[in-house]
Amino acid sequence: MKRFSMRRFLGTVMLGSLFLGGCLNSQNEPDQNEENEEATMNSSFEDLEKEYDTKLGVYALDTGNNQSVAYNEDERFGYASAHKALAVGALLKKKSMEELDERINFTEEDLVNYNPVTEEFVDEGMTLKELSDASIRYSDNTAANLIFEAIGGPEGFKEVLREIGDDVTEPARIEPDLNDVEPGETNDTSTPKALAESLQAFTLGDVLSEEKREMLNDWLIRNTTGDNLIRAGVPEEWIVGDKTGSGSYGTRNDIAVIWPPDEEPIILSILSSREEPDAEYDDELIAKAAEIAVERLEEN
Repeated sequence: MKRFSMRRFLGTVMLGSLFLGGCLNSQNEPDQNEENEEATMNSSFEDLEKEYDTKLGVYALDTGNNQSVAYNEDERFGYASAHKALAVGALLKKKSMEELDERINFTEEDLVNYNPVTEEFVDEGMTLKELSDASIRYSDNTAANLIFEAIGGPEGFKEVLREIGDDVTEPARIEPDLNDVEPGETNDTSTPKALAESLQAFTLGDVLSEEKREMLNDWLIRNTTGDNLIRAGVPEEWIVGDKTGSGSYGTRNDIAVIWPPDEEPIILSILSSREEPDAEYDDELIAKAAEIAVERLEEN
């Protein structure tokens, strides 16, 4: 019979503890890595805020694996003209394809502060389909107001948003007043996450028929106002459909659906604002934020 050895017993216990500790550490290591990566990403966005003296909000979703990147994703910002992508989505939801060919007449008195397309068609009017094109691709404010009118104004817009599950975005005014949003105000604001999810519902979900989704995505892809924003922050070969926005307090926004080659789409919403009413904005901020968000998704 072998003698019991306390030294051997303690050695065995210590080895077991070391083994178990190693297993626990290896199990906890991914969580620690994720925390470190998130801290690094947040630091990158914080650095942008300091560099551009701005408040920044970001929400990105890879629809292929449901991985997301978020920074101030639930903070409110004035949505400015970014709303036009969703308002056209609401129009497409409410109107049949035949109704979209209805011609809307308007006068010079209906023109507001920015009318690059509608001012050319005062005498003949435009169809709802043509107004949608003008609103999204050229950010024509009169076209946006005529779309508001067709869907029941800001209240009608809100009603459709609530129907698709967006209980955050708060439409209240029409163009151009909706662009003047003071810090802390709720009217005409949303969050990066809410705008991204609503854009996803209209462009990729089942809220619209396939024909209407393709129409909306085509207008977004052929947008003429976004070359220096999200598009500038992703690889050139990626297809981007976006809607930009700008307003008082240095507001600069861009929301987009992005198609990387041979991969599922990415939804990206970037909103920003500053403290002074007449503050200027810098498109480069949006491009850099897009680059960070996309790189982080690629790492997942």
